[in-house]
Amino acid sequence: MSDLSAPLPSLADRARVVQADSGIVGVHFFKQTPVFVLGEEALLFAPVEKRTSVAIHGGGILVSAGDGQRIVTGGDDGKLVSTNRDGDHEVLATDEKKRWVDQVALGPDCAVAWAAGKVAHLRTGKGEARQLELPSTVAGLAFFPKGFRVAIAHYNGATLWFPNAAAKPDVLEWKGSHLGVTVSPDGRFLITTMQEQTLHGWRIVDAKHMRMSGYSARVRSLSWTHDGKALATSGSEQLILWPFEGKDGPMGKQPTMLAQSPSRCSAVACHPRQPVAAAGFSDGSVMLIRLDDGALILAREADGDPVSTIGWSAEGQVLAMGTEGGVGSVLTL
Repeated sequence: MSDLSAPLPSLADRARVVQADSGIVGVHFFKQTPVFVLGEEALLFAPVEKRTSVAIHGGGILVSAGDGQRIVTGGDDGKLVSTNRDGDHEVLATDEKKRWVDQVALGPDCAVAWAAGKVAHLRTGKGEARQLELPSTVAGLAFFPKGFRVAIAHYNGATLWFPNAAAKPDVLEWKGSHLGVTVSPDGRFLITTMQEQTLHGWRIVDAKHMRMSGYSARVRSLSWTHDGKALATSGSEQLILWPFEGKDGPMGKQPTMLAQSPSRCSAVACHPRQPVAAAGFSDGSVMLIRLDDGALILAREADGDPVSTIGWSAEGQVLAMGTEGGVGSVLTL
């Protein structure tokens, strides 16, 4: 297990600081330009030469997703908004009941899924609309890596929805509040975060259950490694890495724990091409962790401002970090 008590090599002084007007709740990239999603109203484009704030919502921004071509956000103004690399934006949908749009996921061929209340919505790249009413509030959305299928987290389980099929959706049941969802890159496993300090999962082919526990807090951040063989998670005083190799995934296996810290891990993001993860902590520090041997490099100094989000550019050359207090950091490797 790696240890943060010893002096660490540091790249923190190479990071440029981006001061925002409100707390940072997400970060995405257009090529090597980071775009910070602010908790109130705006996106902050932060290239090296000039920063630009673009107001896109009439209130708080609750959720965001990006695919390198667009950033789609949902807000408490009941709107779903798409913004391109030039800062041009359009309202894709407005909830007719003005409910919060608090879930969003981007899919193949420019498809987008979002949710307000108990209803999951989907719009294809051709503009075709679909919707599905769930038994309880939609708490998480994720597209499957192959095929046109959406995973939906909700109370007492998850629903697997084929929007283009008339068949009744499949339901994976497990009692409790499921608050987020992710699908493994090979499409074999579905994992949900829960209100309790645990993850729950299913092997999709036979609905075999997996329970991943041992956390000191609710897991709020998940990231698959570049090869899809492990899932990195927040929620404890170290980075927790669950193995997903083999037909059983993490069933009967223990996770790898790296970057032991006195503070809780609050955000994780795996490098898109290398066995490296960035882990942010509640003390404001960010560590680059080599997953093969646990070697550490400091990417952001602890300053008491909890790290709220981390993201990599598509090539993995730029790391962007944001805090609850509204301070962004951009490190070019």
